Amino acid sequence: MMQFMLLFSRQGKLRLQKWYVAHPDKVKKKITRELITTILARKPKMSSFLEWKDLKVVYKRYASLYFCCAIEQNDNELLTLEIIHRYVELLDKYFGSVCELDIIFNFEKAYFILDELLVGGEIQETSKKNVLKAIAAQDLLQEEDTPQGLFDDYGLG
Repeated sequence: MMQFMLLFSRQGKLRLQKWYVAHPDKVKKKITRELITTILARKPKMSSFLEWKDLKVVYKRYASLYFCCAIEQNDNELLTLEIIHRYVELLDKYFGSVCELDIIFNFEKAYFILDELLVGGEIQETSKKNVLKAIAAQDLLQEEDTPQGLFDDYGLG
């Protein structure tokens, strides 16, 4: 089972975090700081897998973002790498070539896409088409709930 997923920039700025195991905030910050420092210090040709405490860490860099997951010792690193890649593919499909700014300004969508893919640290849906359908349905619902002429109604537009 996946313990958590972190997305961070080459500068070490945390852009997204999803925890599937409860930890106090202080511990989360310590773990995050430690892992970001460790991963950023590694050379590009080094393996994307590392042993860390009692977990295995799997990470992959896409453009300016690092996607990092911590998994249990008996979990498959290659499967985790595939999950990371599937998440990136979904983000790319949704945003049209995703970049760091898409994650910063649309973090709620990035979380929603992740939640459609993973639940409780386990893969929920393997079909990109089904995940994208759920996201499109959510977008449609959101559009229906948002009044278009709100500013006009109050003379603010």
